[in-house]
Amino acid sequence: MSAGFSQSAKDQPADTVRNKYLPTGIRLGTDLISIIKSRVTQNFTGWEVNADVDFYRYFLAVDYGSWSRHDVIKADSLFIGQGVAGKGNYENDGHYFRVGADINFLLKDPDRNMFFIGFRYGRSFFSESLSYSIQDNFYGKIDKSISASGLRGHWAEITTGIRIKVFPGFWMGYTGRLKLLPGVSTTSGELQPFDIPGYGLAAKKIYWGFNYQLFWRIPFRKIK
Repeated sequence: MSAGFSQSAKDQPADTVRNKYLPTGIRLGTDLISIIKSRVTQNFTGWEVNADVDFYRYFLAVDYGSWSRHDVIKADSLFIGQGVAGKGNYENDGHYFRVGADINFLLKDPDRNMFFIGFRYGRSFFSESLSYSIQDNFYGKIDKSISASGLRGHWAEITTGIRIKVFPGFWMGYTGRLKLLPGVSTTSGELQPFDIPGYGLAAKKIYWGFNYQLFWRIPFRKIK
């Protein structure tokens, strides 16, 4: 019995089940689409950084970003109630984060490439303002500016994508996002939240998002 037990223990692989779930490294990256969009459009400025840590086939993922938007829009789309006509200059500014997990389906790839499906929970903190002019039949032209601060948004996401190793330590890939269940906490009823940083238009209950990302991996330990 002792000889059989000794032989069985000797044949055990070095990477035990316990060691499989120890992180082997962290990947740090950024979203190229946000950077390019900030340079080529006049109504958006933002950036996003990403990080993930592996626990065998599961990856803990965290994203953090900044988001500012400027639009000329119809004023009636921003107010609770009816009867407001005209155009306004809308601005918002804030930041957001997402936290969640991805499940990798390419376990036996020696380069640790990924095809994954995951989920995220997103939160944003922002302010917004509107300067507008409306034409009233009785009062004539009315100019007004209103703003709201301390706004908080939240939503959920279902994610999928790939990560491809280009050369040692460097990965490229994309993440597709199905955003849903948006909500906003606000103390003001005069200005209806229009755009949620990290999510998009608050009126859309389902939103599609896409990131093209670059990652640099910092190893913790070698994989046996």
